[in-house]
Amino acid sequence: MKTINPATGKTISEYEETPFSEIETIIERANSAQRSWKEESFESRATYLKKIAELLKDRKQALAELMAEEMGKPLSQGVGEAEKCAWVCEYYAEHAEKFLSEESVETDATKSYVAFNPLGVVLAIMPWNFPFWQLFRFAAPALMAGNGALLKHSANTTGSALMIEEIIHQAGIPKDLFRTIIVDNEHMKPVIQHNGIAAVTLTGSTRAGKIVASQAGESLKKSVLELGGSDPYIVLKDADIQKAAETCVTSRLINSGQSCIAAKRFIVEEPVYDEFLEAVKEEMSKKTVGDPFDDQTEVGPMARVDLRDELHDQVQRSINAGAKPVLGCEKPTGDGAYYPVSILADVTPGMPAFDEELFGPVAAVIKASDEREAVTLANNSEYGLGAAIFSGDVEKAENLAANYLEAGCCFVNSFVKSDPRVPFGGIKNSGYGRELGLYGIREFVNTKTVWVD
Repeated sequence: MKTINPATGKTISEYEETPFSEIETIIERANSAQRSWKEESFESRATYLKKIAELLKDRKQALAELMAEEMGKPLSQGVGEAEKCAWVCEYYAEHAEKFLSEESVETDATKSYVAFNPLGVVLAIMPWNFPFWQLFRFAAPALMAGNGALLKHSANTTGSALMIEEIIHQAGIPKDLFRTIIVDNEHMKPVIQHNGIAAVTLTGSTRAGKIVASQAGESLKKSVLELGGSDPYIVLKDADIQKAAETCVTSRLINSGQSCIAAKRFIVEEPVYDEFLEAVKEEMSKKTVGDPFDDQTEVGPMARVDLRDELHDQVQRSINAGAKPVLGCEKPTGDGAYYPVSILADVTPGMPAFDEELFGPVAAVIKASDEREAVTLANNSEYGLGAAIFSGDVEKAENLAANYLEAGCCFVNSFVKSDPRVPFGGIKNSGYGRELGLYGIREFVNTKTVWVD
């Protein structure tokens, strides 16, 4: 299994796959460690999580360099990712005990309440695009709840996976409680279905989610899935167009456009369509594409050449179906998995740019005749992860976001983001279950009724 620098195409490292016999031993030891870990107090567990946070902050530059090398993330964004991981560790260190405290329920019993107990060892199958954040937003609440964890990361971020394990162990977490395994996706079924795995969480594609959910379901294991997204950003005619354009472009190009909750479809009311399109073109044209190790770079290479080529195919098929190329849309020659910042205008349902997830720096701009059609177009998707709406009438926009947009995370006059304090996740083909906040830490616990006569 190889990791390849997407900026140069050169091999960074090669790794041997972990044999299944070794994985079985790892799972057995993880369960033994978890049985001891669950007896630790919340205060004790919090001490370890705070130490992890310190190490993440101390090493943030080195971690950013590792992400830049393995998957092309610009350095400043990698530093921000490491800092956010520290935040989620600190957040759950502070709040986990309150979130999982017993809840009294009035019944005809002498005493009745709900208790929250850890499930055991949870398998985390993680993607390459946010190699540290995706893991820590699961691991921080899972560990604080008293669970153990097994990490299977994407092949091209194996170095990040091993570094995560090193940091967690250096913080004092028992070594058997958290382990990284190196396994090809095709060989994961026996791991998922192993009796020592209590539950599974996956962040990845919808296709991967369906496979993992099916395999976990065969063994009646709890699963949480955070999958793809084609987030709609509605721009109403009363919006601040310049601010909306700046926010939409920022969201579209986060992580070089490789984010499940990046803005994907800009749905604009007809009276301001041309103005918005011009503003978006101006903002996107300013962005610097280049070496992720260059501090001036805002958009790095895509993570792999095959992903770049798949994106370009979607762009070309959309153009062939009638979309208008406004910016970029040409595949570069030369080394690296680079793709230009691009805009497709006049996108309509039936085009790949509307129906599929564009996982790269390409914006699809869509015209809506009015507010009602804008919402209809936004919801006309197999995905339902995030959505945003821009309007000068905040009360109206809030009502649309809260009651009419079909997504797990809806933002008004801002771009969609994950935050440790609020739940995160999707509906439809964007998955199920929630991470973060109160609801995230309660995903991998036994919500137990206790009744005393």
